[in-house]
Order: sequence, then structure tokens, then C-alpha cells
Amino acid sequence: MARAVCCAFLTFSVGCQKAPGEAAKAAPVLPAKTTHPVSEATLNTIELTEDAVRRLGIETQPIEERSMPRFRTYGAEVVLPAGASVIVSAPLAGTVKLKQDQAMLSPGQRIEKGSEVLQLVPMLSPERDVLTPAERIRFAEAKNTIAQSQNDAAAQVQQSQVQVEAAQIALDRAERLLKDKSGTIRTVDEATAQLKLAETSLEAATARKAIVDGIKLDAEAGTLQAIPIAAPMSGILRSVQVQPEQIMAAGSPMFEIMNDTTLWVRVPVYVGDVNSLELRGDAQLAAPGERNASSPVRVKPVNVPPTALALASTVDVYYELPNASSKFQPGQRLSAQIRMQGESTTLAVPWSAVYLDIYGNQWVYEKTGDRTFVRRRVEVAFVADGWAALNHGPNPETLVVTAAVAELAGTEFGFAK
Repeated sequence: MARAVCCAFLTFSVGCQKAPGEAAKAAPVLPAKTTHPVSEATLNTIELTEDAVRRLGIETQPIEERSMPRFRTYGAEVVLPAGASVIVSAPLAGTVKLKQDQAMLSPGQRIEKGSEVLQLVPMLSPERDVLTPAERIRFAEAKNTIAQSQNDAAAQVQQSQVQVEAAQIALDRAERLLKDKSGTIRTVDEATAQLKLAETSLEAATARKAIVDGIKLDAEAGTLQAIPIAAPMSGILRSVQVQPEQIMAAGSPMFEIMNDTTLWVRVPVYVGDVNSLELRGDAQLAAPGERNASSPVRVKPVNVPPTALALASTVDVYYELPNASSKFQPGQRLSAQIRMQGESTTLAVPWSAVYLDIYGNQWVYEKTGDRTFVRRRVEVAFVADGWAALNHGPNPETLVVTAAVAELAGTEFGFAK
């Protein structure tokens, strides 16, 4: 009987033990192991002495909820304004010459208005003092050509003057109708653009007339004086299509001048955004890779004939870009921030409080104690009037460092004392 009870107890004990497979499942092997896990919530805490705080000049300011203007970013392109590029053509047939001791100008050189670029000697044989019958005929033809060119130039000047007067009358009428609330702003803009185009045409026609009027014939000696071909405006020599001693036909292009002191910025805007944008206000420009520039370039809108691209469903908005320092070039790509209508309430910190690391991440230093600071990640939506609007960041009223931010970063990462 005792033997039977002992066997039963042993059987019960063996049945209660865990199987080898179940013991292995209780302690699974992890695929990865981190010895020192770090999260952004447990970044380094910087503790300074009172003397260090005083020497660094640390200043703090609370995060605020501010009513700030909203901006939308678009791609932009720098273009030449209408009339900023002029192609100078030969007023009549002749041979290209250079002044004595003058080197041939090359594209890219800057030239001033009125400076002599080339000379053009009209085609007339100067071999004898006494003209042959054939030379007299060619001399008469040259005189007739010059006279015709002078008449054509004078007619173009008069025609351009009439166009300027007509454009001015149309602009005055459009402004009068707008003042009487019976016209539209668009009509005034179009009339202003037409006036500018007419004035540009008048300037070009006047310059051509001055060149043609400067032609002098020496009938007695049977020769023609060289015609100086001067630059009609200041700018950069964009291209040169001739060489010395080259024979030119009348009307052939000789060189092109580009004036880049004032450029335009073309911003294609989606038609669905037009009604939500302040298109009559200033825009802000920055390089495509420059995020939230603290000192963006501000440009003003300019009135030009409207343009659009139907395939992309965009309309073009133009801004005037001063470029006296030649910082920008035609064809350069930029990013343009256009202000939207209305304002929104958002978290904001002074732009000086934002620290950008080498990867472009944005941070602020939160004051957690009397002399302790912790770095917190933020995301800046845009910068306006020295304030950075945040998509997310610390809570309102949180104190952040606004002065000596770079010094705190150096202390945290060990490259400053």
C-alpha cells in the first residue's frame, strides 16, 4: 500500500513540471539591444553657475501665442524686364571697324550709355578723289539710303510719341473711371503697362534716330566718315555677332546689351490660391535651400500685361527686384513667400531663440530652473517681423533663451568653455 502511494506521488510531481519548450518561451532572445537608450525628452541638462550666466549675458523670454500673418511659398524665376535687352543693328550696309588702339569688346563686359562700341564705314569706294560715274551712282544711292533711313527713324519717333500720348490718355481715362467707381483696377494696370511699353519704344526709336542722324558724307573726297555705333543704354554686353573688317548688310544685328540693374521675379501661382493671397503686398525672396531666412529680400509687385500657363493652371505674378550689386541673374531660381489674407494665432518665439544644427534641425533652449537649461526640438513654419511661427514646440509661457544661444550649444556639445 505504501509503495502504491509513493508511485502516485512521483507521477503527480513529474506531471506538474514545465516542459523544456515552455521554459525557452519564457525568456525570448531580443533581436537588438541598446545599452544606453537616449530620447529627446532626456537630453543633456546644462547647469551653469551664477557667474557663467552673468558673463554669457543669457536672456529669456516666454513662448507666446501671437496673431501673425500667414505666408505661402512658391517657386520663382528671375527674368529680364520688358525693354531691358536691346539688340543694336547696322543702320545701313558697311564695314565694321574699331577705333584706333581699341580692343574688341567681349560678352560679359559692362559698358556705359553713349560709349562707342564699334564703328561702321558705309560701303563707298574711297580710292580716288574724283568719282567715276559708277561711284557717283553708288554715292547717290548711299545718300538716298541715308536719307530714307533718317526719314524712317524720324517717322518711328513720331509714331512712338503718338503711342505714348495715346497710352497716357488711356491711363488718365482709366484712373478717372476708377475714381468715379465705374472702372476696374485691372484696366488701370493694363493701361500703365501699355504706357511703359510705349515709352520704351520711344526711347529705342530716339536712339536709332540719333545714330542715323550722325552719318556724315564727304562728297568732295568721295569718302564716307565712319559711323560710331554707341551703346543705347548702360548694362552688360550680352553678345557680339560681328568681327572687325566684316561687311554688314543693313539691319543685321551687331551686338546685344542687357541692363540688369532692375530685374523682375516671375512667380507662377495656382489659380485656386489667387483669391486667398495678398497679391498687391510685398513678397519675400530667399534661395531655394535657405529655410526661414532672418533677413529675406523684400520685393514689390509690378504692373505688367497678365500672363498665364493653361496646362499648369497657373497665373504669373511679377515683382520688381533691385539688382544694383548684380547679386541675382536672369534665369535664377528662388523661393517666394507671398502673404495670405487674414492672420492666425500660433505659437511664436523670437527668431534669435532658434538654434539650427548642422542637419537643419531646429531647437530652442528651455529654462527649466534658475540656472538649468534643456534643448527642445521645434518646427518653424515661417519667420515674420523677427518672430518665428511654430508648427509645434513647448507649451505657451515656457521660458526659452533668446540671447547666448550659440554659447549654450557650445557648452552642451563640448566645443566651448
